[in-house]
Amino acid sequence: MSLQEFDAVIDRMQLAFEYALNLGQSIEAAKVLYQMNEQLPEDMQLDLEELENESAVKQFISEFKPLIKSAIAEYRHRLMNY
Repeated sequence: MSLQEFDAVIDRMQLAFEYALNLGQSIEAAKVLYQMNEQLPEDMQLDLEELENESAVKQFISEFKPLIKSAIAEYRHRLMNY
């Protein structure tokens, strides 16, 4: 996948994530985080825990959102250097 293709996919997912959060749909936002993680190569994917219940969703998002953003930035850097 090229950098431009990756950016386009991630940008759409980021918009979907923010939209879900703004509507108070934390479960949908968490699903988007899983999908964003799946766009990364296997060696960069985070081991995301399964959500046990709805009360854990907000904690999951606050914990994994910055980690996924960091992994995305690292992968973008990797793509720029190819």
